[in-house]
Amino acid sequence: MRYLPILCVVVIWQVLSFSGVIPGNRLPSPVNIILGFTELLTQGLPPGYALAGHCIASLKRVLSGLAIAIVTALPLGIAMGYWTRARNYLTPFVEIIRPIPPLAWVPIAILWFGIGDRSSSFIIFLGAFFPILLNTIGGVLSINRRLIESSIILGAKKRALFTKVLLPGAMPSIITGVRIALGIGWMTLVAAEFTGVKSGYGLGYMIMTARDIQRPDQIIAGMVVIGMIGYAMDFGIRQMEHKILKWR
Repeated sequence: MRYLPILCVVVIWQVLSFSGVIPGNRLPSPVNIILGFTELLTQGLPPGYALAGHCIASLKRVLSGLAIAIVTALPLGIAMGYWTRARNYLTPFVEIIRPIPPLAWVPIAILWFGIGDRSSSFIIFLGAFFPILLNTIGGVLSINRRLIESSIILGAKKRALFTKVLLPGAMPSIITGVRIALGIGWMTLVAAEFTGVKSGYGLGYMIMTARDIQRPDQIIAGMVVIGMIGYAMDFGIRQMEHKILKWR
């Protein structure tokens, strides 16, 4: 039943397209999009570049940028949430850099890393870093202070305090930050791939190629593929959340 509204929208869309209310050169019908998707599967775009290769290349860029963001934002967020002095000193830098759109870094990324996977991963890292950082800080600040004080009184060392109290206590907020960061990562990836890729593989690059040859059906098919992959990854994170946070 949860997918029934989507099915209804697709059916109405197809009926309006078939009746001519929606012009096909502006918005292809669902049937034409399926045919375009079939061409992407069988022939590839550009010809010979398989859809699976585009998906794998984009996934690698997203996951590498997201992994770097998690590794750097988690310890920094826990430190800023726990130590007031670190939060006071670092917050101005965070609030100055955070409003800068990741796409504004594209020229700098190309200058530093050239056109390719490293510049794309860097831009994705910038987009994913701040949601994880801010949610980690908020998660640590939301922990009951008495729990932290009791752990210290009972002799908890710094390492145990971070791994046994702060990290588990902030984990719900951290996972929320990762989910937000994943969505932002996909958005910045497509824009980053518009600037070009060396390998010729990438969903954003594929969509740009479809635009150049005026194939709106394949453009929307590529957008649907991105949405489905993003949905599947978010579903995986939610399943992991249920296992990690059994104590809630």
